[in-house]
Amino acid sequence: MVSESNDPVQEYIDNPDKQKQLYKRTLIIVVISQMFGGAGLAAGITVGALLAEQMLGTDAFAGLPAALFTLGSAGAALTVGRLSNRYGRRMGLAAGFITGGLGAIGVVIAAIVNSIILLFISLLVYGAGTATNLQARYAGTDLATNKQRGTAVSIAMVSTTFGAVAGPNLVDVMGDFALSIGVPELAGPFILSAAAFILAGLVLFAFLRPDPFIVALKINANKQITESDANQGKNQINKKAITVSAIIMVLTQIVMLAIMTMTPVHMGDHGHSLRAIGLVIGFHIGAMYLPSLFTGILVDKIGRPAMAIASGVTLLTSGVIAAIAPGDSLFLMVVALSLLGIGWNFGLISGTALIVDSTEPSIRAKTQGTVDVFIALGGASGGALSGMVVAGSSFEMLSLAGGILSLILIPVVIWSIGNKNKEMEES
Repeated sequence: MVSESNDPVQEYIDNPDKQKQLYKRTLIIVVISQMFGGAGLAAGITVGALLAEQMLGTDAFAGLPAALFTLGSAGAALTVGRLSNRYGRRMGLAAGFITGGLGAIGVVIAAIVNSIILLFISLLVYGAGTATNLQARYAGTDLATNKQRGTAVSIAMVSTTFGAVAGPNLVDVMGDFALSIGVPELAGPFILSAAAFILAGLVLFAFLRPDPFIVALKINANKQITESDANQGKNQINKKAITVSAIIMVLTQIVMLAIMTMTPVHMGDHGHSLRAIGLVIGFHIGAMYLPSLFTGILVDKIGRPAMAIASGVTLLTSGVIAAIAPGDSLFLMVVALSLLGIGWNFGLISGTALIVDSTEPSIRAKTQGTVDVFIALGGASGGALSGMVVAGSSFEMLSLAGGILSLILIPVVIWSIGNKNKEMEES
């Protein structure tokens, strides 16, 4: 369990106004860190596949970088979740971001010495930054009410947009900078990643005090003491809802990462420039995060299930457009990848809000970390298989298959609603 001096924390526990102030202050700190974190994750998304293709000499394994840093993020998600549960969000998130920054430095070194083994190891470590960037969304929900949770997640995510959109559009600039200092061009964006992830970690370590997770734990402990024995432990964890939230987020991650991973390679094969690829990925990442404020409000207003269904429909539309778009059409690739980002956004925010609803503070961070492991493993599978699917068939087939796979969300959500109604009738 988490332990921290009672003096700085107790005043927040006893004072609801102070809790509201800390909630708002936490969101500000998370917003600042996510701006840096967004810039850090953009490099791997934009040029990771291209760097691997260049170093390996084939595009059959171009999906490996996304698979590796997503696989690395799986282990990091579990570690960050457990660190957060034991020591608070500040320590867990700061450690994750700084580790990701060290991984990005390793990628740069691997490109300089042309070492495939070092590249793969470094990409695994770099995954800690991507995992932490996702886990940071939970920090804003620790002191949020049930009606604020979707909005709290969305505020954390929308702030990622500023760095995440800037990152791909700085590909040319960072490539030129890398060449000027004797580093391979495609390693340039990872220099930006290293600085961004480390800065994000330092911001959280320095300013996320008192820790919102620790305060939420103590508030919950006080409530349990004052509740009657009959109510203790009631509604603390809903395993069915956790399973549904995990399925929602894992499926959206698989579909999004599989199509996104091979888009730069597909565009490169059709003669698009690095600038054009950066533009498309920039739109995609913007669509992943920028709609968050509206998504959060919708998740809180019309419900988690409705937005999860909207995610499946949006991802299907994206896959169909990507499949039928001519390879030289920049506009249609922008549309398809933007819809891909929006569909992912709907699924992640609705799933995140649902998992927070279904847990209580003492196990929340650990449960969130465990679910994020499955999200990362799903993404790793999608990234790894995407290159093989394209090599064996085509990008169009990959996109169409991803869109169809996303439709599984609809029966899953309908099943969960049916189960919930049955439980209400029985009670």
